[in-house]
Amino acid sequence: MGLDRRKFLGSSVVTGAGAVLAGAAGAPAAAAMEAERHGGRGSGRGERYAFTVMGTTDLHGNVFNWDYATDAEFDDADHNDVGLAKISTLVADVRREKGRHNTLLIDAGDTIQGTQLAYYYAKVDPITDPHGPVHPMARAMNAIGYDAAALGNHEFNYGIEVLRKFEESCDFPLLGANAVDAKSLRPAFPPYVMKQLRSPGGRVVTVAVLGLTNPGIALWDKAHVQGRLAFPGLVEQAAKWVPRLRSMGADVVLVAAHSGMSGTSSYGDQLPYVENAAVLVAEQVPGIDAVLVGHAHVEVPERRVVNRESGREVVLSEPLKWGQRLTLFDVVVEWRRGRWEVGSVASRVLNANAVAQDVRITGLLRAEHRRVVAYVNRVIGRSKVAMTAAEAPVKDTPILDFIAFVQAAVVRKALAGSSEAALPVLSQASCFSRTAEVPEGDVTIRSMAALYPFDNTLEARVLTGVQLREYLEFSARYYVQTAGGGPVDPSKLTNAGGTPDYNYDVVSGVSYEIDVARPVGERIGKLEFEGKPVADTAEFVLAVNNYRANGGGGFPHVAAARQVWSTSDEIRNLIIGWVQESGGIDPAVFASVGWRLTRDGVPVF
Repeated sequence: MGLDRRKFLGSSVVTGAGAVLAGAAGAPAAAAMEAERHGGRGSGRGERYAFTVMGTTDLHGNVFNWDYATDAEFDDADHNDVGLAKISTLVADVRREKGRHNTLLIDAGDTIQGTQLAYYYAKVDPITDPHGPVHPMARAMNAIGYDAAALGNHEFNYGIEVLRKFEESCDFPLLGANAVDAKSLRPAFPPYVMKQLRSPGGRVVTVAVLGLTNPGIALWDKAHVQGRLAFPGLVEQAAKWVPRLRSMGADVVLVAAHSGMSGTSSYGDQLPYVENAAVLVAEQVPGIDAVLVGHAHVEVPERRVVNRESGREVVLSEPLKWGQRLTLFDVVVEWRRGRWEVGSVASRVLNANAVAQDVRITGLLRAEHRRVVAYVNRVIGRSKVAMTAAEAPVKDTPILDFIAFVQAAVVRKALAGSSEAALPVLSQASCFSRTAEVPEGDVTIRSMAALYPFDNTLEARVLTGVQLREYLEFSARYYVQTAGGGPVDPSKLTNAGGTPDYNYDVVSGVSYEIDVARPVGERIGKLEFEGKPVADTAEFVLAVNNYRANGGGGFPHVAAARQVWSTSDEIRNLIIGWVQESGGIDPAVFASVGWRLTRDGVPVF
């Protein structure tokens, strides 16, 4: 899946080295007024020019300020709003204030996965059909006027063909300097784009945007990319491309990196590259002025780091996910010694909840939105009781048992008649959302989508008893070590070391205790299968999602374990299919207390 060379060279000439000017020279009076407005000094010596680069990231299929899981406007405890329709209003405001020709708009990835709107146009009415629709995210981003977007890891969730079709629909390039053809190692996507702005004095300012994506794609979407694409490290590829961009005449270099700031990885040592490498790029690669950060889903209005080689500050900013924030990089360049030099860079974020949705965007995609709302509200069965995930992080709850039960049932059926059919089937599940619930009565597609919001697929891997214990010990690091005696506050018991809920696994099919009074690595006790201690040499089939099986979260053993079955169908769809086939959900069929938290052997709850 290498990039078509003719297409790449053509696009780089048009939007790169020979970029269309974002502004044209106006009348002298207009230029003088503009120079005064920005503190410039005309076209004379020492001219200064200010421009703004706007940035979003982790949009995850959000166009409308709408929650498809609740079938209502989006809202959270902080009263955030989401969606490109809100972003469009903020962008228009900034362009009016600064002058459109003094702005650029970029994104740092994870665009086409995350909502039922995105899922619908990838799977239900796919954009890849010969006469299929145009992806709503492409239509919205084209209408808003994006200049470039980096590739995120979730761009690959639906396969390369869906991504390529989305790319064809975009009026802007999808950048990925470290997404290369697996065989030739040549760029599979444009590595960069070069845009030209014009100062009030008439001089061209060349702004390069380098796109970097996440090396974890090689593991997380192995089924789609193995043998086709490779993903080298961000630091290594930035070190290769930034000097080239400078030599090609870039006055300002920005990086759009789908990679967090922490310097850590969730996939352990399975890849030689760092997952969250944005700060490392800024510190180790000279010549970068600013980095738009994505992937981590956190809000960082401004962070400054010093490049170790040049001694210059680099400004990083990450706007909050789903279109909740818009980053502004305010850049000032100064004409010195016959060239532009960056005088200052500062960043901040604007809150999408401060503005109304742009009716131009909501009107453009109203029909698509209504189609998806009707789809997710389709009734597929009934539940005898309500189930909630509110206590799932600290108690064995029926709602996670339900996920695990369906996964195990699917795997058992798939293995029937195989050499592994006699092995016990265990099943892994995580609490993806503490607000997920299955209502009593009618069950809809949207309630299942809220229960399992990710597009993970299902695999079956073989683990031994000792490997299972080590897997559970690793998972139990999620709990804060808490001494025995006295009350326990559940809100302070979880997420130790910043471990997110989705990286805590429970395993159904065995019983065990987690002693949170003990140190990490010594917490799992009374690990039993059918009432007997699990032998180190025993073998089990683990029904596990592909994210975990491919190394997501860095859990031990599972990524290297023997795979005995897999499917390309999403777990969410397997759950929906099970409900449709069975006609209903009855916890009496699957719910049990297989694990519990203890302190010094005494149950916590």
